[in-house]
Amino acid sequence: MISVIKSSESDKFIKELKQRSGSVDAKVTESVTQIIKEVAENGDKALRKFTKQFDNIDIDTFEVDKSLLRKGYENSKISSALEKAAENIRRFHEKQKQNGYIQTGADGIVMGQRVIPIEKVGIYVPGGTAAYPSSVLMNAIPAKVAGVDEIIMITPPGRGVSDDILAAAYIAGVDRLFMVGGAHGVAALAYGTEQIPKVDKIVGPGNIFVATAKKLLYGIVDIDMIAGPSEILIIADDKAPAASVAADLMSQAEHDVLSSSILLCLSEQKANEVISELERQVKTLSREEIIRKSLKEHGVIMICENVEEEAAISNKIAPEHLELCVENPFELLNSVRNAGSVFMGYSSPEPLGDYYAGPNHVLPTSGTARFFSALSVDSFIKKSSYLYYSEIALNMAADDVISIAEAEGLTAHANSIKVRTGK
Repeated sequence: MISVIKSSESDKFIKELKQRSGSVDAKVTESVTQIIKEVAENGDKALRKFTKQFDNIDIDTFEVDKSLLRKGYENSKISSALEKAAENIRRFHEKQKQNGYIQTGADGIVMGQRVIPIEKVGIYVPGGTAAYPSSVLMNAIPAKVAGVDEIIMITPPGRGVSDDILAAAYIAGVDRLFMVGGAHGVAALAYGTEQIPKVDKIVGPGNIFVATAKKLLYGIVDIDMIAGPSEILIIADDKAPAASVAADLMSQAEHDVLSSSILLCLSEQKANEVISELERQVKTLSREEIIRKSLKEHGVIMICENVEEEAAISNKIAPEHLELCVENPFELLNSVRNAGSVFMGYSSPEPLGDYYAGPNHVLPTSGTARFFSALSVDSFIKKSSYLYYSEIALNMAADDVISIAEAEGLTAHANSIKVRTGK
């Protein structure tokens, strides 16, 4: 079900792991490029064409009456749980808010930085069997906390929007909801159509066509990130409960056959205990076939010499989710610097972060945790600087600015100073 290797083989495994997503499908890129072009040129007419083509639905009005969000909230069986999760997420992200600053100097110098929320944000929410109300909360709440003026949510029409998705949108404060999906929906958010507003940033998960559209439209709009397959890495000591470790490996393996589940442990005995638990538990799970294939093709149990080596290998992999399944996780925390989100101790499984605890579950994948961060309030703001110089202050700085400009051969820059100061 899952292979067991020694830490000496880690570099070979990491190289193979980085290749699991494969190259970008040229046919997908070509198809999405054409879809984007048609939406940019023909607006709602193109949206209706592609909705009929991909969803087999004729649709005239894309927007969903906002009263249906409240109705979904009332009908959903998980509204109470979503409310509690939303409060945790909101409380955590409130701590991320930043303030601008002002700096004054002698002779009439004033400068500073403003923190400005993005004006309009689009959230893509998958439809069909991949209906994730938790993603609505994780994407919309930080935007609201940041002060975004308007949140526009789109989701494929399919068989209609589920009550759970409507409830999450209602709780998170989504302003407008449109039933349109796919690459054409993403393009509509980027360019705007007769019915759908143009936004400044697009966030949220989707299939390969949605991800490709976001990638191609980056620059027209901002995006959250290019997400790869889900991944979990567990650092375990000899006291880590094998049943818990196995359960957590499978919690990510069930996402997709490309998902990667990695265990770094200290003994063959622990590896065998976990394998036994995997075999026992997987038979009880609804996505057994996907889990088995994911663990076989992209999972591994790696036996390491010590906890320090486990931390070093984890930093090379830079996983999306990192569990420190050790007795003293806070002692190890400073040793792991490359991870999207860290779950500490024996009682902090990754699904807590996916759904409820508060930290965001939109995380960097495919090793990008080396330089990317989780979605946050920072994702929905921009920073703008300003400065004011008095005439006296300008005269004092003039000679230095002119000398630098002339050294760079930019005489018009120097002239801008000269005409004001007579230098």
